[in-house]
Amino acid sequence: MKTIDFTKLARRNIRSLKPYEAKEIPCKVKLDANESPYSLPENIFMKKNIFRSLNRYPDPDAKELKKTVAKNFKVNIGNILLGNGSDELIYYLITAFEGPVLYPVPTFSMYGIISKASGEKAIGIPLDKDFDLDTDKMLAAVKKYNPKLVFLSSPNNPTGNCFSADRILKIIEASKGIVVVDEAYQPFSSEKGFLPLLGDYKNLAILRTLSKIGFAALRVGFLIGDPGMIKEVNKVRLPFNLNSASQALALEAFKRKKIVNSQIKNITSERERLLEELDNIGGISPYPSEANFILFRAKNANIVYHRLIKEGVLIRNLGKAIKDALRVTIGTPEENGFFITALRKSVGGKK
Repeated sequence: MKTIDFTKLARRNIRSLKPYEAKEIPCKVKLDANESPYSLPENIFMKKNIFRSLNRYPDPDAKELKKTVAKNFKVNIGNILLGNGSDELIYYLITAFEGPVLYPVPTFSMYGIISKASGEKAIGIPLDKDFDLDTDKMLAAVKKYNPKLVFLSSPNNPTGNCFSADRILKIIEASKGIVVVDEAYQPFSSEKGFLPLLGDYKNLAILRTLSKIGFAALRVGFLIGDPGMIKEVNKVRLPFNLNSASQALALEAFKRKKIVNSQIKNITSERERLLEELDNIGGISPYPSEANFILFRAKNANIVYHRLIKEGVLIRNLGKAIKDALRVTIGTPEENGFFITALRKSVGGKK
């Protein structure tokens, strides 16, 4: 049989890439992926008749869902493009507009991964010591590279903080390309976000998602921006990219905003309690968060991470991006309590 070296067949920019790893380690308490611990009652979803039409392709434009999204975010239908999660929309943006692509680091890794996979120049600019945008370095990079796309995740993953609004605005105003403010975690934030400014800046685009508020399995994301930009991105959108089940269940999610908002309130309340608990554990230094997770530093973080797994708790080890850093997703009160008990055992003692 002929031997084939598939690495040599691959494009040069792909050969050095490493795939995004979403590791599934069986644990009693899973607090690693920034998922909501809540969903809607099963009977709500079972009432839908989506299984009667699985032989038909989904609505290619997701018209009903678009109308609901437009009403919810107070924008026109022409301002919206739907995607199979925000990841797909990031891919479409880079495919449509090319690079260079600029973003701060550390941040959501897919900005860099997709840029490199697409063969585009990816430029990461380190955040300042407070995990905020380094305005001088970002503006210098905008001037030097003239990026077609700038991605700013606010609240930022994995740091949990919102970037200063005035710094974001300076970057928007200085950029000739598109500045995408990724607001995946905005529902948990005390800040309003940038949607109200959409009409003031033609080069501003917003990313939102249902993944963080209880519907990660649906993979439904929203790109909101100028109709001209949406028109260009739509040219590279794959047909039928949002399946019928996701469209139908996303509509149900929007119809039950009161339940979802109540769940979000529970998560933010638990976040503050968890911050206080973490602050009282010796060797642990948590950072304030505007998201549904908390970043914290720990002495011997890698050891603590593996001890937690043995105790039945899975969180995210961020040692490669931030020294001695771990990230825990906010769970239910019971899950958070289990985590705190396990963490105390893993590090020992109080402050």
